[in-house]
Amino acid sequence: MRSFEAAARHGSFNQAADELFVTPSAISHQVKTLEQFLDLKLFRRSKRRVELTAAGEKYLPAIEHALDEIDSATRRLVANPNAGAVTLSVSPAFLTRWLMPRLGHFQERYADVELRMSASLAEVDFNQSDIDMAVRYGRGDWDGGESHFLLGMSVVPVCSPRLLDGRRPLRTPDDLRHHTLIHVSTRMDEWRAWLRSAGIDEVGFGKDLRFSSTSLATGAAVEGLGIALADRKLVYKELRSGELVVPFDISMDTQSAFYLVWPKDRPLSHGMKAFKEWILEEVEAGDKGLEVMPLPASS
Repeated sequence: MRSFEAAARHGSFNQAADELFVTPSAISHQVKTLEQFLDLKLFRRSKRRVELTAAGEKYLPAIEHALDEIDSATRRLVANPNAGAVTLSVSPAFLTRWLMPRLGHFQERYADVELRMSASLAEVDFNQSDIDMAVRYGRGDWDGGESHFLLGMSVVPVCSPRLLDGRRPLRTPDDLRHHTLIHVSTRMDEWRAWLRSAGIDEVGFGKDLRFSSTSLATGAAVEGLGIALADRKLVYKELRSGELVVPFDISMDTQSAFYLVWPKDRPLSHGMKAFKEWILEEVEAGDKGLEVMPLPASS
């Protein structure tokens, strides 16, 4: 079809061959193959020129338009090969407890953007991976990455309501020493810091249970295995349903937060811009909704 279009535009197989860097006989062969496929003559041939037949004149505008579309699509793809797809690496707790319940909003708004997500706590190397953006928990400083604050973390004790009036009821923060404290293994200092902020002597706390993730620690608290520390925004569903309660409304700022991170000095694709814009709007809307949420029952 390119041979046909070039020959029709130049009125010459020789000039079409020069443009496409092939021999005139190759152009003639390609056009003859196309004519055989269509079972129509597209050119009237003479010694020095070729002229379009009526069928060729009818066929040419559609072929020109199709080739222009192919050329434009190729240029767009080469300039930005993954404009409509975003590969995300997200901290597991943020992914399962905050992001996934809201993803339907994104799909409704950006039907042309494909999100490819994985849950990970590993350090992101944008130069050695195909990751476009990441959500990570920390202080906002990542080598080779730009970052934008998403959610600050302020933790409170959470537990099953069964522990409020059990064999060792939770009446005061000091009663925690009679219960198992549930830790996330990557944040082992949080309980110690919370006890200090609550003015509790750390002596006498000996029963611990450790889990590798926030979701596992929260699940253990729901089962009544002990008391965990969690941010209300990440256990919102359990607090609403009553599976968890806050026995003591003493919160502690962890000094860390969730950040959206992307490569420095790399322009954002359409999909990356869409995800960034959307998640910042969702963070703002989510925070407003949580501000009016009544505190769970506490003793």
